[in-house]
Amino acid sequence: MIPKKSQNTDALTFFVPDKEQNVTIPISNNTVSAGFPSPADDFKQKRISLDNTLIKNKEATFYARVSGQSMIGAGLDDGDLLVIDRSLEAEHGKIAVCFLDGEFTVKRLSIEKDTITLMPENKNYKPIKVSKDSDLLIWGVVTYVIKAV
Repeated sequence: MIPKKSQNTDALTFFVPDKEQNVTIPISNNTVSAGFPSPADDFKQKRISLDNTLIKNKEATFYARVSGQSMIGAGLDDGDLLVIDRSLEAEHGKIAVCFLDGEFTVKRLSIEKDTITLMPENKNYKPIKVSKDSDLLIWGVVTYVIKAV
């Protein structure tokens, strides 16, 4: 999975999946214990393609790098890589990348009757209530977050 740079904004940097390469990496047949260590059985390896695992619709999927702290409560930290699917329905409670009044932002959607509010997941940020005068495009739904450790 080698992202190709597509567009750069102040809030997010977008990438598209590299469709020419199908890179696979080894994956163990065994699970990794998060509790007490267990002896490894056989370390037989299969291979996994992260593009094939994380991307359901290649034509509608993009990556974007998070900038800022407004979504830390949802586990989205500055520098994380988001997998965004533009073909998915934007629904109440989903985390989405939105283009609001000329700027990209990532927020949790609160959709009630005729009201859309973009909800941050950090108490230091205020919700953004979308007015009728706002120019909003829900650009895509976040499906995965890739974190650096």
